[in-house]
Amino acid sequence: MDWRALPKVELHLHLDCSLSYEVVSRIEPSITQDDYRARFVAPRKCRDLSEFLACAPVSFPLMQTAEHLRWVTLDLFDQLAADGAIYAEIRFAPTLHTEGGLSPRQVVAAVDAAVAEGIAATGVEARIILCALKYRTAAESMEVVRLVEAFAGTHVVAFDVAADKPGNVIDDHVPSYAYAREHGLHHTAHAGETRGVGHVWETVRAFDPPRIGHGVSSIQDPALVALLIDSGTHLEACPVCNVQTDCYETLADHPVDRLHRAGVSIGLNTDARALVGTTLTDTYTRMHETFGWEPADFAACNRHALAAAFVDEATRERLWRRLAA
Repeated sequence: MDWRALPKVELHLHLDCSLSYEVVSRIEPSITQDDYRARFVAPRKCRDLSEFLACAPVSFPLMQTAEHLRWVTLDLFDQLAADGAIYAEIRFAPTLHTEGGLSPRQVVAAVDAAVAEGIAATGVEARIILCALKYRTAAESMEVVRLVEAFAGTHVVAFDVAADKPGNVIDDHVPSYAYAREHGLHHTAHAGETRGVGHVWETVRAFDPPRIGHGVSSIQDPALVALLIDSGTHLEACPVCNVQTDCYETLADHPVDRLHRAGVSIGLNTDARALVGTTLTDTYTRMHETFGWEPADFAACNRHALAAAFVDEATRERLWRRLAA
């Protein structure tokens, strides 16, 4: 089966962790393929999420000008098109890209313009999620959610609270998340990647998100699984990444198949294409080989993802037709 040919929806995709060798070498011409693999791709099996995320900051210095942000964004569109994606939600933390003198608003404007250009060039529909980071301040979190509000009507559509490392707490971000809900802004949140089912419960109770980034440790509590099913909460699953960060020893140990069979709304995502060194096509291949997933399983996950996507109904209807075709 040519899994690349299947139309795909990806909702959990970090821009700053998805730089290909082509765009990195364009920005930094001295870099070699070996340098790239050593610096921009995480070890195949990390000790934990912290080791994995320690590889992420290497890309930040390459994303500090409007021109470089444009290059990186368009490069990601090329990756998505080659992967058979028809829709993607690209997320990033704008406050990490201000060292070159851009304001967070200018950063968002640069990526928004590049997304418009990428849609026109590739036919891949896309939207933007802005991330607040759990290890940063409450004031910065509020700044990010207000940027989502300020860019209403553009490709910026949602607010995320990201960074799921042990020790990070969500308390400082409750006000910004409440602001998103009260002002009708779409929202999602990272939880249940490495910190267990208790962190998912904490996030559900504090934020009541319609979507959860990862969330797969929910399998540890049948009551939580039942709640996810009843509420229609969508899990943005990233199984290949979760194995790399040693959340699970092997893909066969990952609960994605059990959650899917239980009836949880779940989609497949790469999370960080460069850091993980994967694509959706690779993920689909491995899901087929490990769990015996067939086109009907992937189609179901893509339908769940599209139903949960942060798009207007006219766009969703167009994308439904592309999936059906």
